[in-house]
Amino acid sequence: MRTRLLAATLTALAAVSLAACSSSGSSSGKATAAAGSPTTAVATPSDTSTPGSTGSTASTPGTAGTPGTPAPSATGTADGATGAPAPGTDGSAPAKPAPPADAGLPAKPDADVTGKVVAALKAIDPAIVGDKPDQVVEQARKQCQSMYQFPKDKAKLIELADQHFTSPDHPQGFGPDTAAKINDALRATLCPPTR
Repeated sequence: MRTRLLAATLTALAAVSLAACSSSGSSSGKATAAAGSPTTAVATPSDTSTPGSTGSTASTPGTAGTPGTPAPSATGTADGATGAPAPGTDGSAPAKPAPPADAGLPAKPDADVTGKVVAALKAIDPAIVGDKPDQVVEQARKQCQSMYQFPKDKAKLIELADQHFTSPDHPQGFGPDTAAKINDALRATLCPPTR
């Protein structure tokens, strides 16, 4: 008789522990029942309440009293999963992925587009291009990426154009008026339309 009482107590304790682990966020302890797995009610020796009420816990058959069996997660699996629902399964929208690091960076232009970019920048001020047209095209691509990242912040784009386009005679950039013209020229020749 004592052996049976001890076994019932141990089974009840294991079921309570199992329910506490697997019902995070569940007030009734029916986490495995919600996942569609069959359940049995296990009452503690001092509790004679009905199955499903407070004091009794739901457990998956064969796991409550079996030592060494992993506890099922809230999704009803016994593989040691965290029990966190997959994105979107609880009714919320899945997390939006971060944009790639090269978002807004146009592809390296072909010779025709490169010629248009260089000509447009030389028309503003030949010192912008100087004797390094390849380098100025790379700076133009970076400026296009800035236009993608800050589509409505004109002051920021002018500041960034002054940082991207410098020359030995203009180490701090060409000033806000020229930077605004550079931005317009790049929108017309190289940069994709912004949002």
